[in-house]
Amino acid sequence: MSFEELNKLGSQRIAFLFVCDFKAQNIEVVPLKDIQNSDISYAINENYALHTHPHALKKIPVPFVEYEKKFLKIIEKIKSGETYLLNLTQQTKIKTDLSLDEIYNCANAHYKLKYKEKFVCFSPETFIKIQNNTIHTYPMKGTIDASLANAKEQILANEKEMAEHVMVVDLLRNDLSIVSTHVEVEKFRFIKQIEAGDKNLLQVVSHISGRLNDDWHSEIGSILKSLLPAGSISGAPKRKTVQIIEETEGYERGFFSGVFGVYDGKSLDSGVMIRFIEKTEDGYIYKSGGGITLDSDAQSEYNELLDKIYLP
Repeated sequence: MSFEELNKLGSQRIAFLFVCDFKAQNIEVVPLKDIQNSDISYAINENYALHTHPHALKKIPVPFVEYEKKFLKIIEKIKSGETYLLNLTQQTKIKTDLSLDEIYNCANAHYKLKYKEKFVCFSPETFIKIQNNTIHTYPMKGTIDASLANAKEQILANEKEMAEHVMVVDLLRNDLSIVSTHVEVEKFRFIKQIEAGDKNLLQVVSHISGRLNDDWHSEIGSILKSLLPAGSISGAPKRKTVQIIEETEGYERGFFSGVFGVYDGKSLDSGVMIRFIEKTEDGYIYKSGGGITLDSDAQSEYNELLDKIYLP
């Protein structure tokens, strides 16, 4: 399926689920009428009732020194002016006795996807929503352990986190201006609490919106193509930063940090595919990371990468 074919489905108001990889090179589309035969399970912006479960993941992370080498390469790229914000991610081996279906069913998350027997994600982050000719995005950037003293005040006062968040908001304002008019930041830097397994995290979020024309349905594919990869999990400037990601991370992201969503014939809602577990021949791999700027600290970023490995 191509993005141009999504435009055709939208123009006919045909409801569908789409799943797109990080590079926007592979996209699968399933009409909602056929979803039961697809071996795909999903939840979109689900207002779930939080339930507890006894399951935990055993982490077998990459050594810090290995991560630090990649981190320092990114810092050199920033100093040379090639990027000023880059989302550095890594693969972590995990162990669990749960199947992908069981992981999907027990996870608490607003956006969940179990894609065949290949991967499952349980994401807290919206990519875009389109409703009543208005497009919305909610970039997340800035994370702190909620149990720390004055955690909310700490994260909001942190200059490094502030600078990183401003960069992402600016990037996504520019992205939305490609596909819409009257772009504005409706709410800047508010706190959202995330259930992260045995701990809670606070994440800093902003809300940006723009106006679309009445015929946006026939442009769904074009809109998605213009906005991908998602700015919050790539960086800026986007094209050069994605190139540096490919040179540095040392693995293929695949569908991790891509997007998935549902168009119901009237509106569209989608999530970024983070909090991501992939099933491989060698077992389960969890992919996670965080944004790097010139003021980032390698140990803190490594710890954040590990904090984001959990089953909510």
